[in-house]
Amino acid sequence: MPIEDSYKHKGMRRQLVNKIRAKGITDQNVLRAINTVPRHAFLDNAFLEHAYQDKAFQIGEGQTISQPYTVAFQSQLLQVKPGDKILEIGTGSGYQCSVLLELGAKVYTIEYNWPLHQRAARLLKTLGYQAHLVHGDGTKGMPSFAPYDGIIVTAGAPTVPMTLVEQLAPGGKLVIPVGDRKSQKMLLITKEPGGKITKKEFDHFSFVPLLGQHGWEK
Repeated sequence: MPIEDSYKHKGMRRQLVNKIRAKGITDQNVLRAINTVPRHAFLDNAFLEHAYQDKAFQIGEGQTISQPYTVAFQSQLLQVKPGDKILEIGTGSGYQCSVLLELGAKVYTIEYNWPLHQRAARLLKTLGYQAHLVHGDGTKGMPSFAPYDGIIVTAGAPTVPMTLVEQLAPGGKLVIPVGDRKSQKMLLITKEPGGKITKKEFDHFSFVPLLGQHGWEK
């Protein structure tokens, strides 16, 4: 059954884009992607009024759909170019994946939670988005398809998993929130063409914990 995307939905999306632009998101491609993806499709119909508020929201299984500003912030740091191969750690609702696809990326995405993986796979198919979805331990990455132009982690990690850094292509970027279970600092790790690893730190955010061998124990 197709997802309804009415004038009301589109108007609410435009207002959301204006909010995140006012918060400092300047990448026009990211703003365009946020304006295109029907975020209400990732929430139950009863929560329509929450869909276009700039806040995270519970989606079950102890997980959340990320705050739109956070999705835009991470996407902007990644500097996605059309055709880039991007690995997403934590499919969750599938919303961030959809934004990456709208940016023209070829997306490989892995989800630790089986019910969420199944739900996201069904929804992305309904919306007409095509990504390579896998159920498994995202902290190990997806070495069979490496290297990646970019890796985005949508859960808070205790440390930077070197398994992910190793799967970056030369010039590739890893965007990952690192800290404790309540608050994390956003990091941008770049693998320079010569192999040198550089790190930049940004604001604090609050993500659900990254579960897996190189993350938090369940």
